[in-house]
Amino acid sequence: MELSASMSIAASGMSAQAQRIKVIAQNIANADSTAVQPGEDPYRRQMVSFKNVFDREMGANVLKVGGIVQDKSEFRTRFDPSHPAADASGYIKLPNVSTVLETADLREAQRSYEASLAAMDLVKAMVAQTINSIRA
Repeated sequence: MELSASMSIAASGMSAQAQRIKVIAQNIANADSTAVQPGEDPYRRQMVSFKNVFDREMGANVLKVGGIVQDKSEFRTRFDPSHPAADASGYIKLPNVSTVLETADLREAQRSYEASLAAMDLVKAMVAQTINSIRA
């Protein structure tokens, strides 16, 4: 495999993980948001799906974002009869976002990003060493 292909594969991994980190940040930012009106749903957690795409030019698979999907799990509820979005029983719906889960996902995405960055740095070092060998 060519070194440029290795760089492209690492870059595709970094790009996909950057998108994942962005979505996780949106989830955390909206973890405590509520609906405005009774009966409305609050923010729904989003997740990034990935897919491998074969790049014919490189002759290798690269990682791409397959899409952003919504988590269909149930919303949390809290008893707060004074809230404008409270239902007849006094409960409000809260997002289905767990900051503990999002933090764990964020750490995993960060480590994957760093692994791709390390692979890219290794390829750059190999290119530099090759150039130095040719000069000598």
